[in-house]
Amino acid sequence: MSGWKIDRSQMVKAAVRAAAEQGVSDGVEVWLEEANRTVPIEESTLGRSGTATSQGLRGTVAYDTPYAVKQHEDTRLRHDPGRRAKWLELTMHEQRTRILDAVAAPIKRALR
Repeated sequence: MSGWKIDRSQMVKAAVRAAAEQGVSDGVEVWLEEANRTVPIEESTLGRSGTATSQGLRGTVAYDTPYAVKQHEDTRLRHDPGRRAKWLELTMHEQRTRILDAVAAPIKRALR
């Protein structure tokens, strides 16, 4: 007796890829949300300029003001309590588990 053999590997790969892309999108949103908690604020312009974008399996969090790089890199600048230089970098390290969990969640759901 012969039976049908169905190869679902392409379907599974596509589902996992789509889930991974969603995970990257979710992860950068978490990163931005957390980074905004310690972004230096004077008038909130810097924080409002933050964006989380993803394309495929790449994600980016960026701040788009003329002074964003200086505020991030210059550790000699003084900031309000709870605000800091290197906010984006430090947030990635401090929140890596939460960010990676956000990336992994859609993938885990796709594999169930």
